[in-house]
Amino acid sequence: MKSFFQEVYQFRREALAEAIGTFTLVFAGTGAVMVNNISQGAITHLGISFVFGAVVAALIYGIGHLSGAHFNPAVTLAFWTSGFFSKGRVIPYILAQLFGAIAASALLLTSLGRVANLGATLPLHGNWWQSLVLETVLTFILMFVILGSGLDRRAHIGFAGLAIGLTVGMEAAFMGPITGASMNPARSFGPAFVGGIWQHHWVYWVAPILGAQLAVMVYRQLSHGFRDF
Repeated sequence: MKSFFQEVYQFRREALAEAIGTFTLVFAGTGAVMVNNISQGAITHLGISFVFGAVVAALIYGIGHLSGAHFNPAVTLAFWTSGFFSKGRVIPYILAQLFGAIAASALLLTSLGRVANLGATLPLHGNWWQSLVLETVLTFILMFVILGSGLDRRAHIGFAGLAIGLTVGMEAAFMGPITGASMNPARSFGPAFVGGIWQHHWVYWVAPILGAQLAVMVYRQLSHGFRDF
């Protein structure tokens, strides 16, 4: 137990950056969902997708040099299993991400009220199997882009934030109405925890983690065991 708290303290600055980043992501993204509901569709679905993609891109450029800009437990676990992230930072990062997401949803509930399920992700018509498959594929694509644009030394320098942000916005645009296009357990956990909305919530942990791990496995083969990194 002592070593656990030592690890949390050791990486407190990076964890704080992750908490702030995840807070901003959930506050802006799910906030857009809620404001769209309140304003009777003024933002539109494509507008919400743009907000999610834009905030991810901005955060990567703004915080990436501080913590690596994960903001997503599935991404943190994928970096760890790929060998580019130390084991001791996994739990502090994930706890920070969940705390940031909860804080954002709590603030949105306080300021906007209980509208649009606080932006919670729910399978369309309760079809959890459909969402499980689609969220796995969506996160695979996202993690594949993260590895290719952010870590591979052969990639064009400076474009990772743009590539990853565009991927998030694109996937939210075409698959958001079906699954919520979470691709991020923390993004789904914040609204679920604060709003008490737990229907099929496990899907938004299992699918992103599975999809990210599959991307690591595939990219390992394409990069000669990550030696190209």
